[in-house]
Amino acid sequence: MRAALFQMTSGIDPAANAAAIADMAARARAEGADMLFTPEMAGYLDRDRRRAAETLRAEADDPVLAAIREAAAKHGLWVHIGSLAFKDERADGRWANRSFVIDDRGEIRARYDKIHLFDVDLATGESWRESSVYGPGEQAVAVDTPWARMGLSICYDMRFPDLYRVLSNAGATVLLVPAAFTVPTGQAHWHILLRARAIEAGCFVIAPAQTGRHADERETYGHSLVVDPWGDVLLDMGGEAGLALAEIDMTCVEDVRARVPAIANRRAISRDVVIA
Repeated sequence: MRAALFQMTSGIDPAANAAAIADMAARARAEGADMLFTPEMAGYLDRDRRRAAETLRAEADDPVLAAIREAAAKHGLWVHIGSLAFKDERADGRWANRSFVIDDRGEIRARYDKIHLFDVDLATGESWRESSVYGPGEQAVAVDTPWARMGLSICYDMRFPDLYRVLSNAGATVLLVPAAFTVPTGQAHWHILLRARAIEAGCFVIAPAQTGRHADERETYGHSLVVDPWGDVLLDMGGEAGLALAEIDMTCVEDVRARVPAIANRRAISRDVVIA
């Protein structure tokens, strides 16, 4: 599979973000890509919640999703939308942070709502309370594509290996981890966590990321990665926005899992702990 990763600096204009993704879909297909991968919050990135509330739509009315589906069909390209934000989606009034896998006819093949929400206070003074606006997903999701079964996740999920255990047990051989990582946590943990997820699951990891300074004044880390099942980094896009391609040889999964059969050796562990 030839994967195209779009490292974005998404802003507060959904139309501009949608046009950028559509343009990259055309470029990716022209360069021989089979599938395009975009970061978390690809359609709209804004920490001003009042302004966001006036801009965001429900999934059925979202112009960014419609534009990307149209571009996928036009160019005959599969697209993974790292995530889009939707309001009016949940009974408790909170919004949804949702990934999509779209096929080459523009049809939605899978949806995944982010399970683990980013509620942290960083040493830099940054404070994030994602759960005050977004409701958590409750269901792990994997999707079959022409190249592999892909397990879906979003950003902060990467710190919770149980999710990837479930996905790899379900037959996923590619793990998708779109993100909008902060700079301090990215510098400390981004590469380590993604390589660990690849190694322990015996999977490829594809992690398209937001980068740079955004219109809402936040900064994101970038360094979109492709990691193979042995933990080797096949692609690191650094800090610049743009498109990059990576060749993914799925036979590598079988080779690595034969060398270190960690999945075959897994055992169920009781949640009851003996305190000695």
